[in-house]
Amino acid sequence: MALFHHDIYNTGRTPPSFWEATAPIPRDAYAPLEGDASCDVAIIGGGFTGLSAALHLARDFGIEARVLEAGHIGWGASGRNGGFCCMPATRLSIAQLIRKFGLEETRHFYRAQVEAVELVARLGEEEDIDYDRTGEGIVDVAHHPSRMRALREEHAALGRVFGIESALIEENAFRQHYFDAAESFGGLHVAVGFGLHPMKFIAGLARAAERRGAVIHGRSPVTGWRKENGTHRLETPCGSVRANRILVAVNGFIQNSLNAAVEAASIPVMSNIIVTRALTDEELARHAWRNASPAVSTRHLHNYFRLLPDRRFLIGARGDFDGSEDAGERMRMKLEAQFRRLFPQWREVPVTHFWRGLVCLTRRLSPCIGRLDHDPSVWFGFGYHGNGVSNAPWAGMMIARNLAGADRDLAGIPRIMRGLSPGIPLGGLRLWPVRAAYAWYRLKDTLS
Repeated sequence: MALFHHDIYNTGRTPPSFWEATAPIPRDAYAPLEGDASCDVAIIGGGFTGLSAALHLARDFGIEARVLEAGHIGWGASGRNGGFCCMPATRLSIAQLIRKFGLEETRHFYRAQVEAVELVARLGEEEDIDYDRTGEGIVDVAHHPSRMRALREEHAALGRVFGIESALIEENAFRQHYFDAAESFGGLHVAVGFGLHPMKFIAGLARAAERRGAVIHGRSPVTGWRKENGTHRLETPCGSVRANRILVAVNGFIQNSLNAAVEAASIPVMSNIIVTRALTDEELARHAWRNASPAVSTRHLHNYFRLLPDRRFLIGARGDFDGSEDAGERMRMKLEAQFRRLFPQWREVPVTHFWRGLVCLTRRLSPCIGRLDHDPSVWFGFGYHGNGVSNAPWAGMMIARNLAGADRDLAGIPRIMRGLSPGIPLGGLRLWPVRAAYAWYRLKDTLS
């Protein structure tokens, strides 16, 4: 069931993002499926998960894979995000993960998170993808002095429990060496992560997958799906694909009962991004900006921001529960106001781009990677909690390994991410718990 206004699902409209403006994928690339075809693995979704799976299946195992994307390649979250290649893909703290899953599983999870970031860098090198890498690590910014306590605890746990390098920065040092603006009361620099241009990375993944033997179709929405004599048949407006196995790699944009089990477990939420014109040296000096790494506020409904290679400034935040173009314009005004409040010395800097899209959460607050219990020929990877730039390619790789038999019984996938999350009863109402959570988070953010 579509939970948002139909505007947000309009695959015929190119998202007006800075990424699309500077590295568009040509409309005539990756032609729609026409006629009847067959393959071993059919992949629904041409984003990071689906293209990584196709690349690894074809390159590493010689398995025939065919990708079906409803829009153009990278139309969904993979081409709309802020370009933060980082961790972790969960809303649970380290302490909560250890209490719920145990120390060893939490260590397994964090090893996978580091591997996911490293995989993006490795794919860039192996497949000659130029994706405008910027910064070294990710900066968590204390929006209030009280938030430094949690950052100190995280700093200690990252080093002691996981061996992950991080640096705690007290307020005065932070304002001197990172930036000096509102809501910057210190921070934590985690050494794992960097920024990138998501459309350049997704275009590189698509080229690599096709070069290695995968077949990719844009503008090919799946309009029908049935199983006959153990074989799946996916129908599109101009053709069909028969496949032995299916990977559903749609994430937050899933709708129209494409797969009821996957759809019920997904909780899409809106995220909004603005980008300014390039800042001058004098403007950067006003906020003592010296930080090349992507940054995230400790607010529960956090802002995330980064300086792009050409010195444009990007800032994003969670949004509304509507999805219409009119609601988008209201969110643009709200996000611009947040930007000017956080960085008052840049209040006259014009915004040149605004766009939005759906981030996918799950009820258990961690990704879902695996196969359906009632039909093990159907696989899925989704629910990256805003950290899909690293986790989605990793999920695609791990699914490919399992499909090829190189990683049996999902053993390489941490239990924190393995299998389907429980769905929310009355799935059409599954945004209401998120609305309630957002209201509570807004209250907490105003108090500390």
